[in-house]
Amino acid sequence: MRIIAKRLPPDQLISLLLTMFEALGDPEKNCSRAATVMINCLLQERGGVLQEKVPEIVSVLRSKLQEAQGEHILPAAQHSVYLLATQHCAAVVSSLLGSPLPLDSHTAMLWRALAVEPRLAAQVLGLLLEKMSRDVPFKESRAFLLGRTPDRVATLLPLSATCALFEVLSTPAAGPAVLELYPQLFVALLLRVSCTVGVQLPRNLQAQERRGASPALAARNLEPCSSAVDTLRAVLLRSGSEDVAQRMDLEGGWELLRTSAGHEEGAARLARAMAEHAGPRLPLVLKTLACTHSSAYENQRVTITAFLAELLNSNVANDLMLLDSLLESLAARQKDTCASVRRLVLRGLANLASGCPDKVRAHGPQLLTAMIGGLDDGDNPHSPVALEAMLGLARLVHLVEAWDLRSGLLHVAIRIRPFFDSEKMEFRTASIRLFGHLNKVCHGDCEDVFLEQVVGGLAPLLLHLQDPQAAVASACRFALRMCGPNLACEELSAAFQKHLQEGRALHFGEFLNTTCKHLMHHFPDLLGRLLTTCLFYFKSSWEDVRAAAPLFTGEQHPLPRPHAAQQPCLMPPLHRVPGAARGAQAAAAGGPGSAHFGAPDPAEGPGPRGADQGCG
Repeated sequence: MRIIAKRLPPDQLISLLLTMFEALGDPEKNCSRAATVMINCLLQERGGVLQEKVPEIVSVLRSKLQEAQGEHILPAAQHSVYLLATQHCAAVVSSLLGSPLPLDSHTAMLWRALAVEPRLAAQVLGLLLEKMSRDVPFKESRAFLLGRTPDRVATLLPLSATCALFEVLSTPAAGPAVLELYPQLFVALLLRVSCTVGVQLPRNLQAQERRGASPALAARNLEPCSSAVDTLRAVLLRSGSEDVAQRMDLEGGWELLRTSAGHEEGAARLARAMAEHAGPRLPLVLKTLACTHSSAYENQRVTITAFLAELLNSNVANDLMLLDSLLESLAARQKDTCASVRRLVLRGLANLASGCPDKVRAHGPQLLTAMIGGLDDGDNPHSPVALEAMLGLARLVHLVEAWDLRSGLLHVAIRIRPFFDSEKMEFRTASIRLFGHLNKVCHGDCEDVFLEQVVGGLAPLLLHLQDPQAAVASACRFALRMCGPNLACEELSAAFQKHLQEGRALHFGEFLNTTCKHLMHHFPDLLGRLLTTCLFYFKSSWEDVRAAAPLFTGEQHPLPRPHAAQQPCLMPPLHRVPGAARGAQAAAAGGPGSAHFGAPDPAEGPGPRGADQGCG
């Protein structure tokens, strides 16, 4: 047979092969087996001259598998495809990618035949990764471009390559090749997942899905994002990262990755699982990810940033000496055009507080600059980047050098003040809690300019104790407890500590009465400003806050100023409360003192309208 194979003229070779393929289905098993032997011999000896005939041969093999019933036919076809791929790998891969979707079970088995030898498997995986990334992942319909309905349709080549990857990865023999290409496979599939969230199947495939697949079709979800998630999971399983896959299973991470609403969290959970169970593989993964920060697809930049940000929440970043590279990667994304990317950058930088708290001081200036810049992000008065900046600052201010914080302290306090009355609960909570943290780090070292902000914030904090949202009221309790020591009045600070402990029931009227007595007794020059601020809340959109405003005003009865020698708690000297001593009368009259502190027009109450104006 070898002599025939070697001497057969090229124009007769393909004719003989096609005849032998027909004989594979011969009911006489001996004839079928003889055909198998001849096919193998011909492909081994002369396969090198068959490159142009590869599509035809693959097509004939697929047809024969669908027609014939013999058990021996599938192994024979698999071996033929394997022999052909060892000589014309790219042509075989391209021909198999032309198979219709969803893949039938026979085509799936032909893909798996390409994984039996590690070197060939690595070559096939590399080609499939190239095919998956070469074409655009989806096309936008005219309706989507006109803003009518979100209609992004998957392109066929990347979808086919993803399905083929899954079949190759399902073969245990592919393990060594997967380990060799682990970083490229992981990153490419994570990017594939991110850019297929919400992407639909082409209409012809949607119709097939609705009709239901035939028994001969491989039982797999063809939906673009789900197929990518399944393939990414297969990479983890085949590479020995079973613990990562199982952690994602238990936490619902795979389901989150599939959805628009949960995708960021899914990427973060994947990062946590990788940090905990596959840390040694992260350096090469990050090296591969370094090339993706300029991706043209916004979803991909969001996914990668969420993944990187979460890694900083673990000490693995420091243990593997990845900290500097992670910080550099996030810094490169600070000016991204996508607000979600900028928000996630700030989250990642703040995660340093929990992942590597001992490294925060060394990177303090960089972290504070990024957070303070986030407070001024864009023109949106309720920018999610600003919210993330406030949450991040609250985690970092206790860990940075006091000198680094002092230079930006006043700007932060002024910038967050309008958010106290934001219509959005998350902004009220974050800004007020951050104000409390700023006061906490200033205990014993509160400068005059910051003390003015403390004094200006007293009335809003006291009134928002009646906020309809429990989280906001809780933040006010914390902030007032932290403000107390900076007011240099032991009685007032003690009252805050006594009445405003978390979990303790608050009798608001009694507490307000006690607080106002201390304020009138020790800080009579503040009353004008407090009254002016209270007038603003008479038209608050929050009923309980609106009701508290006149109650607060009524408690502020004017008293004769006690002689300094009779005061049990000395009022801070003029240089300690500059606005209180020098601007109270102006504030009461709505003059410059009021303008300096940003006191709103009493005709406009806090809430949706006032909040928008204050943040603009």
